[in-house]
Amino acid sequence: MTRPPATDAELDRLEERIDAWLAQWQRDQGEGDQGEGDQGEGEADRPLLLDVTRDDDVPRRWYVRLAGDTRDVVAVWLTLRQRTLAYESYVLPLAGRRADEVAAFLLRRNYALVGAQFSVGPEDAYYLTGELPTHCVDEDELDRIVGSMWAYVERDFETLLEMGHGVKPRR
Repeated sequence: MTRPPATDAELDRLEERIDAWLAQWQRDQGEGDQGEGDQGEGEADRPLLLDVTRDDDVPRRWYVRLAGDTRDVVAVWLTLRQRTLAYESYVLPLAGRRADEVAAFLLRRNYALVGAQFSVGPEDAYYLTGELPTHCVDEDELDRIVGSMWAYVERDFETLLEMGHGVKPRR
């Protein structure tokens, strides 16, 4: 049986919950940078949160910017919809060379990914995307989503850059 779509009141509560989770992450990170307070379980493994902004044109949408290791910034869009929380991250432009090898690599990666998949997006670029039913959205899932998106992009970015564009990683 299909669940009914979330009501406006339920979406409002989820929006507040996501806002509160992001604000708490920023506060925790600020305290950690200054050596104050203890990090909670799993917080030491979080990527560095650079910025959070809201999209003025799309309701219930957040743009979360994280510091990257293999690339400067990993950006994750979170979009709360009636039935799902959609999330996506731009990875890089479509391969300029060895496109078949890149596609095969990404399909193999998709087989092992949890909660996300590589795809070609509307701007002819590779994206990492996923969705979570609204009734499953909580702080643990938000942490898993953003952390996984960061980890998946970080793990494969240099390989994709070299394979699809001939650019050597900057190790």
